[in-house]
Amino acid sequence: MSPSLQALTVAALALPGLMLPAAHAAEEDEVNFQYSHYQEGKRKLYNVKNTRNPIEVESVVGKARISLTDRIKFAFNYIQDTWSGATPVTTSPLAANGNRAILADTPSGKTITTGASPYIYGQMLLNKKFVPIVVDPQGKAIARTFQPVHVLSMASPETRKQGDFTLGYEWDEAAVNVGGGISIENDYESRFGNVNGRWDFNQKLTTLNLGLSYTNSDTAARIDHDAEIYLVKNAYDQQIEKSGNISVLRGNRQDWGTSLGLTQVLNKTALVETSIGYTRSTGYMENPYKATTIVFADPKTLGTDFSNPNAIVGQVRAFLEQRPDERNQVSVGGRYIQHIGLLDAALHLDYRFFHDDWGINAHTFEADWVQPIASTWTVTPKVRYYSQDAANFYYPYIIAKQAYSSTNPNKNLPANFSSDQRLSAFGALSGGVAISKKLSKAVSVEAGFEYYTHAGSLKLDGGGEGRYSDFNYYQANASLNVNLAALNSGGSSSGHTHDHHGHHSGGHGPAGVMFGHMLNKTNEVMVGYRYMYNRQAGDMLHGTHPASDQAIRKNACLTGYTKNCRVTPTEMDMHMHMLDIMYAPTDWLNLMLMPQFVDMEMNMRMLDGLTYNPFQDHVHSDGDHSAHATGGVGDTGMYALFKLFDKEGHHVHATLGLSAPTGDVDIKLRPMHHKDGGYIHYGMQLGSGTWDFKPSVTYTGKLNQWSWGAQFNATTRLQNKNDSGYALGDIFQGTAWGSYHFTPWLSASLRGVYTDQADIDGKFNPVQGVSNNVLVKNVNPGSKANYSTGPMDYTSSYGGRYWDIGFGLNFTVPSGDLQGNSLGVEWLQPVQDDVNGYQLDREGALSATWSVMF
Repeated sequence: MSPSLQALTVAALALPGLMLPAAHAAEEDEVNFQYSHYQEGKRKLYNVKNTRNPIEVESVVGKARISLTDRIKFAFNYIQDTWSGATPVTTSPLAANGNRAILADTPSGKTITTGASPYIYGQMLLNKKFVPIVVDPQGKAIARTFQPVHVLSMASPETRKQGDFTLGYEWDEAAVNVGGGISIENDYESRFGNVNGRWDFNQKLTTLNLGLSYTNSDTAARIDHDAEIYLVKNAYDQQIEKSGNISVLRGNRQDWGTSLGLTQVLNKTALVETSIGYTRSTGYMENPYKATTIVFADPKTLGTDFSNPNAIVGQVRAFLEQRPDERNQVSVGGRYIQHIGLLDAALHLDYRFFHDDWGINAHTFEADWVQPIASTWTVTPKVRYYSQDAANFYYPYIIAKQAYSSTNPNKNLPANFSSDQRLSAFGALSGGVAISKKLSKAVSVEAGFEYYTHAGSLKLDGGGEGRYSDFNYYQANASLNVNLAALNSGGSSSGHTHDHHGHHSGGHGPAGVMFGHMLNKTNEVMVGYRYMYNRQAGDMLHGTHPASDQAIRKNACLTGYTKNCRVTPTEMDMHMHMLDIMYAPTDWLNLMLMPQFVDMEMNMRMLDGLTYNPFQDHVHSDGDHSAHATGGVGDTGMYALFKLFDKEGHHVHATLGLSAPTGDVDIKLRPMHHKDGGYIHYGMQLGSGTWDFKPSVTYTGKLNQWSWGAQFNATTRLQNKNDSGYALGDIFQGTAWGSYHFTPWLSASLRGVYTDQADIDGKFNPVQGVSNNVLVKNVNPGSKANYSTGPMDYTSSYGGRYWDIGFGLNFTVPSGDLQGNSLGVEWLQPVQDDVNGYQLDREGALSATWSVMF
């Protein structure tokens, strides 16, 4: 690489996340973990109080890039995000009262407005010029306005998971990469592949990039059964499948894309990049959860409303949106990077233009200033402006001057229409800052924050959407990056790291054992990742024996003289991602931080002998007993490990820890049938909600190829209840294991585990909901759950006594660029369960770990 390109590469890559084609050769082996939080502000509803939580998204990203050989590179990315909150499902005239007020009676007898419920069907009045008329509760006209307003609907948490890979081969002046991946949601699955090539020439001052991609996506969206009877969906009759009470809209979409890019080093301090891309999309491109409000205003109805004889009576209907089944998109972009030697900084300027045959033209301007401070800090302020025209089929709502026909509802309507705000004309302005800190030659951390304003008035040349669609949002993120190549470069301790694994008696324990080892030298650091998966499925148990549906109905949900069980779980999966960050300030003390990200999913079925009742089963079964999902940040652990005894062949240490209640314990299901959805099940909340004390004592031993260990650990709740009204049960666990080392870098383990966990103390706080404008305080005041429909809603059906046996493998890379990296995996197989109350049987648990010390 030329000296000019080297200087520009350093300046360009100073901005986290920037990937310049010409700088590709400078990429090194690394592992990166990132967490981000996206949060919208509340939408303005004008005529009613908006009490719905706005959209928020919790995301976790894991990346790894590894050199398999000098020429062959492999990269893998994993993305998981969970979103929940209220989002616009349509836009309607303010006069249509699309957000109906929800009323509740206070203890003093006063009626108050507690929020809004979406309403997409009914009547409204318009004057002779087809201007909507606002009426008071008595039906008297009080205003005339075209003012639109979003109609909001609440969604229960949903999780998306995506995994993708890239395999590349590099020559001296060229490279080729082949990749693919899959993205999965409950109602959407996308599979994609791509091929990219790079060619360096002109003494590597010029780089040409060519990319090809293909994506195939399937939609299987369950139509909201609360809204289905009101939605007009005849355009999709051939795509909707009915199964009992459930309607599923299916569609397929295909995207072909190509891109061409050119990077040119201008001089020792500047480079420029240009690119052009084209994408052709065909098939189902609608959002199945978006509708367009159409007001059918038949002039013949003039005078039929006796209270307003000069008004036309309009019929309000919500149509599932209809977009074209083809889209051609072109984007052109440019980037200029200037290194400022005097300040050792870099200026990044970007512009992108987007055009499609839907009528959208968009402009994006970005500027970043990358400023190193001292030798280990980098501060990057940034600003971004975006503006777009509206799609040619975008309508806030439609007033059709005709009667509504149930047999031919689309007659005389536009062929395509959508009120999705993302297709409207608007501008967005954002500003933020990213701060990175290099902790060592191999490890760096970064935190960033960016705030956005989305407004029609910000559109270039004006003409944007009205103020009703304005909102603000922010995004915050934090990341940890480990440069694997730097671990083995000058001054690093790859040999030291490898030697360390054999120093402590027994080395690393099985992957499922927490706090199983210590760092033994002052200033040592360990960075690791831990993945844990638990699955429950099969029979429902009562004690140690299977429980029949009849027994569950009769005994599991007994409250006084009321039997409330209607559903039971069929399977539950929990995934937990944790970072292990350990530091040894002395040779006898380790400090450890363990943040975690959790997601869970549960499926249910109706108990035998019962039929679906929408007014009883809306909370947990949603009509088809489909999955409930939650996800986000879990509780955060902070630990101190103390060395008590360390002689050749034997080691003992104690751990004292606190778990901070950073995980949510107030997650609720979406309201349905104008009823509050209530809390999601205790076992699917993201944390304990209490400060927890977590001590343990660990012993390990080693003799020749054999090693062994034992540990006792506990979790004690330091508070009687959390903010939601309950406290999880205390946990006591004992485990012992033995390992055999086939080689110095490969071992197998066998482990036994006994766990005793108490049931839950307390219950969810009472939830106030509304059904037909009548206050609902607590469906079962005497029970230990709100809206209890199954054993999972009762605190007595948590905890028990569990026996497990584990089978594990541990591997430490013995040589090469990845020397010292440790990998572990363990499967924990249940042997016997003795559960409290009624619980789903366990199928097993998987633990996988990666760690590196330096």
